[in-house]
Amino acid sequence: MKAALHNLGCKVNAYETESMEQMLINEGYEIVPFDEAADVYVINTCSVTHIADRKSRQMIRRAREQSPNAIVVACGCYIQTATDSDSLPEDLGCDILIGNNKKQDLIKLLKEYKKEPSSDEVTFDIFDINRSSCEYEELSGFTPHEHTRAFIKIQDGCNQFCSYCIIPYARGRVRSRAPESVLSEATRLSREGFREVVITGIHVGSYEYNDSDKVWDLIDIIEAIAEISGIERIRLSSVEPRIITPENAKRISTIKKLCPHFHLSLQSGCDETLMRMNRKYSTDEYRRAVELLRSHFEDPAITTDVIVGFPGETEEEFIASYDFVKSIGFYELHVFKYSKRSGTKAVKMPDQVSPEDKQLRSEKMIALGDEMSNAYRRRHEGKELSLLIEEPVTIDSKKYWTGFSREYIRVNIPYDEALHQSDIIKTTYRPI
Repeated sequence: MKAALHNLGCKVNAYETESMEQMLINEGYEIVPFDEAADVYVINTCSVTHIADRKSRQMIRRAREQSPNAIVVACGCYIQTATDSDSLPEDLGCDILIGNNKKQDLIKLLKEYKKEPSSDEVTFDIFDINRSSCEYEELSGFTPHEHTRAFIKIQDGCNQFCSYCIIPYARGRVRSRAPESVLSEATRLSREGFREVVITGIHVGSYEYNDSDKVWDLIDIIEAIAEISGIERIRLSSVEPRIITPENAKRISTIKKLCPHFHLSLQSGCDETLMRMNRKYSTDEYRRAVELLRSHFEDPAITTDVIVGFPGETEEEFIASYDFVKSIGFYELHVFKYSKRSGTKAVKMPDQVSPEDKQLRSEKMIALGDEMSNAYRRRHEGKELSLLIEEPVTIDSKKYWTGFSREYIRVNIPYDEALHQSDIIKTTYRPI
């Protein structure tokens, strides 16, 4: 039996897709590329924007067209939200639908479907996102495809309900993974040769787990992973600025394995826009979080996301957001044009911004991001950086090793046969 998988969306989705792939391998399936004929297709969908919805539908239909007799399994955020709202198109051609928090049942559902396909060719088990007793779904035991850096998912769900975001409805409420499970996976990854782990989740800063001894939070988990031999680097995916308190900033500064690279979600540099977005902080609070990090780390890499063209964003509000972003001086800026998402409050807000204005504002913000990114890298030219070697590359007919510094600066060095993938070395940064 052959199986093919396709992942859409975030790093959490990628983590879950690799876990489902391992389940299929353990069951005896041969994994083949998605564009080849297979007996089972698994599409892990995304629903963060209407474009992600469309791409999810396209991949489901592609699987059905490639192999009309195959079992097509669709899971993830699009399936969760579309099924909950009764808007899932009947012509997608899915055989099995799996909502979030039920992906661990993939093999069981496949076996049940093979024994007795339902009359309408749909078997699904969508978890109740309003259920307060939802437990964290254990998905692990696989070796990541990337050979130098491994993601460890520690929590799922979000309780923030930003006005533009469908994720709390797609992922449900916050659920945290047991510390012993997190540490067991980190230890296994260390034994398999991974030197760097990235702590990820839907809303990582909300991690909290009660066991018999204590209440664990995110920093407790970081400190515990840092004690594992073989793990040399710990990186955070994305955190909210409110978690950067004076006490927390001081604590994390003592964790030498923690990379000085912090993705602090911003979304807008204008307080009025932040209020309409239902973000839980002001620009002053955000600035204080950045200042705390810079007071405890030497020129850390601060990266962020910014949405332009949010409903009601006037030209004055955009300028305020632009000026605030510029004043912070980010290393990297990920810019998104606001996209309507059905099921969210923002879709019904008045004063929707025109596509033309969104495009102009996006171009301006992206240009600013490029300027700041170049400035950050220039500040590090000639400095000694710690490089985790990832792979050989060819640039202008010359061979190099490439990888990332602790600050997540891509570094290329002349190829040396004495070096190997996953080596960590000190090198003087010279852009190539």
